Amino acid sequence: MTCLSPATTATASSIDRRKVLLIVEENRSYPDIIGNPEAPYLNAVAHTYGTATAMTANYPVGCPSLAAYILITSGSTAGICDDAGPDHHRIAGPNIFSQLDAAHRAWRNYAEDLPAPCARKNDRKGIFLVRHTAVPYYLSESRACAAGQVDLHRLPRDLAAGALPDYSLVIPNACHDMHGATACASGGVTAGDTWLHHWLPRILDGADYHAGRLVIIVTWDEGSATDNHIPTLVISRHTHQVTSTRPYDHCSTLGTIEELLRLAPLGCARTAASMVSDFHL
Repeated sequence: MTCLSPATTATASSIDRRKVLLIVEENRSYPDIIGNPEAPYLNAVAHTYGTATAMTANYPVGCPSLAAYILITSGSTAGICDDAGPDHHRIAGPNIFSQLDAAHRAWRNYAEDLPAPCARKNDRKGIFLVRHTAVPYYLSESRACAAGQVDLHRLPRDLAAGALPDYSLVIPNACHDMHGATACASGGVTAGDTWLHHWLPRILDGADYHAGRLVIIVTWDEGSATDNHIPTLVISRHTHQVTSTRPYDHCSTLGTIEELLRLAPLGCARTAASMVSDFHL
């Protein structure tokens, strides 16, 4: 496994084709993670690579998860403030998946415990939650979804082959996303930190990361019932112990991804602060 070292062999600007892998965890504010002894691995990653200290989940605190996933993939919440399924929210309009489709470029949503490709409902155990996957809500992806949404078990094969798509959205199940569920033997911060300690080194060992092509962002959908100040980690072979105090939000995350992938910014991403310069991406 790759150790926690961002050693680099090329400058970010010399890489022609960038790839981005976004991991979204759940419902933790900044102090729940940064400086918390229950998250030793994440704190080591934050120190070694990059952390944004002023990141906000910029949608109303009273709104649940779904709005965050739509915002971070389209630049708008589409007016959503509930967690209803795709049959209740059929979203028209552009999104990062449709942008990549139009450019004939690959994307993939790796969802842990996905019951079926393009699942439109939660699984029976309540650990796969469709509201965390975004893709099935977009009308533009009604056909592409069945091929682009895969179980997380597919990820090791793509990593080993250097075959990650241009954009990967990685979604842990409810037992590993720090939210928890009744079916989980454990949950919370420790479970999520352990899950990330299992998966992040495998991603860092992959051919795309070693080639300097891959940027990894780990963020959270929202904070607490009163505070949407969330942690966000930025990992690349060119990011060395960076702490950025610049205010960022979910629009920044989308805009940064689109900038790295050379896509036109959507919605609020057009005016959001980019992370590219601060984190040497």
